[in-house]
Amino acid sequence: MNKIMYLNPVGFSDYDQLFADMAADYKDNDSEVHISSLTQSVGNFSHLEYRTYEAFATRDILLATRKASQLGFDALVIGCFYDTALEDAREISGDMIVVAPCIASLEIAASLSNRFGIIVGRDKWINQMHNTVKHYGYSEQLTGFYSVGLGVNDFQADHSRTEKLLIEAGRKAVEEDKAEALILGCTLEIGFHKKLEDVLGVPVIDPSIASLKRAEYAATLKNKCGFKPSRKYSCEAPSESELTAFNLFNQEQVFGNTITVAAN
Repeated sequence: MNKIMYLNPVGFSDYDQLFADMAADYKDNDSEVHISSLTQSVGNFSHLEYRTYEAFATRDILLATRKASQLGFDALVIGCFYDTALEDAREISGDMIVVAPCIASLEIAASLSNRFGIIVGRDKWINQMHNTVKHYGYSEQLTGFYSVGLGVNDFQADHSRTEKLLIEAGRKAVEEDKAEALILGCTLEIGFHKKLEDVLGVPVIDPSIASLKRAEYAATLKNKCGFKPSRKYSCEAPSESELTAFNLFNQEQVFGNTITVAAN
């Protein structure tokens, strides 16, 4: 059995059930998936659209990563398309593998097409996401970013309007810029990518599904093939003696709401 944590990296738990429903629909039969948000002590923000919020959340993401590793999880997903604190979390994750939506989606898009576009909520997101795509080495395959002018919370305000805007952005990417696949930087609802695929005729990647499946794949490689994270050179973790001396990970309560989707 693979034991996966899908971390909602805010103290706002209203979206946890959405991710739990996604996990129930798309996980492997032998995967147990825990959907966990952070404690409300991280702050009352419900999204990480701003670097300010990311900075506040980073400490708690590291606490959650360390705790999940100690609890025996095989892999953890940081559930934000910014891939917030991904490299920091990997450093402290022990034998647990840490993945995130952007890198997972890029890997899948690159396996399905030569050129892909990314639909985003707001122009605000583009600079940071473009830097992330470039850092991962996929900028040459990117046709562009396509903004629908909606913040994270706005996506759920008017579903018909959101759907219309996503389809329009997808048409621009596919018909004008010749994107052969699309990645949703934020989505309307789980399963909506299938509707976009039917309308646009290209693969559409939902980042929450992509990151869950990437986590399962990594967990399988670890458990069946012995492929574990490196701890050499740039991947070196802090020593346990220093972590103890600096008293950095002494918090017992690091998770807020948790929903468990059991293995079948």
